Amino acid sequence: MPTLALNGKSALVTGGARRIGRTIALELARAGADLTITFRESESEAKQTVRQIEALGRRAEAVPCDVRSETSVRAVVAAAAAFHKHIDILVNNAAVYASVPLDQISVEQWDTVFETNTRGPFLVAREALPHLRAARGRIVNIGSLGGLRAWAGHGHYCASKAALHMLTQVMAKAFAPEVSVNCVAPGWIDLDDHTDETAARFAAKTPMRRNGSADDIAEAVLYFAASSGFVTGQVLTVDGGLGL
Repeated sequence: MPTLALNGKSALVTGGARRIGRTIALELARAGADLTITFRESESEAKQTVRQIEALGRRAEAVPCDVRSETSVRAVVAAAAAFHKHIDILVNNAAVYASVPLDQISVEQWDTVFETNTRGPFLVAREALPHLRAARGRIVNIGSLGGLRAWAGHGHYCASKAALHMLTQVMAKAFAPEVSVNCVAPGWIDLDDHTDETAARFAAKTPMRRNGSADDIAEAVLYFAASSGFVTGQVLTVDGGLGL
């Protein structure tokens, strides 16, 4: 894929301040895109990510956003549209991960996961849709292997990601032909808060004999953002074969 496959494009990445979201934002910037990233509590990390993007020669801004709130979502989409004059790519990355035995999940815990992981992407996509249609743009949702495989200790998380996978397919039909919509579903990704013992256990179960990295996810997002718009409605599992 050409290094500047996204030259002249602009992208909105929710939850782009740190972890996988930051890596996605930087990957898109290296491909030529200007960025708006959102954050909820990670303001210092967001400012650092903006500096990293600018060091790559791209324009960037960080805007606070609570994807659960229609008012907040409208504000961030308006800010991105004003900053870039157009929105070509939306990456719905903001999410929460939770572990609770199924029979102990409270209504509040259930709703907290769903309003971020499923309602959030719906709200952001709905608000950004006029801009994306005008640009014949792309939406990339970040799902999860947990939306495809049952994890007994993460029922509300798995259900929310399964719903996002279906929402991806519904969006692909509803927003066509102007906008293509796809989903990247990560498996186990090594992050700073994982213990070496846990990481080793998952790597041993993975056919590729290693865990995924944030770079693996970012490269998959770039594929959907920069390749043929004829690819739509797909859920791409990036898990090294862990789910097989």
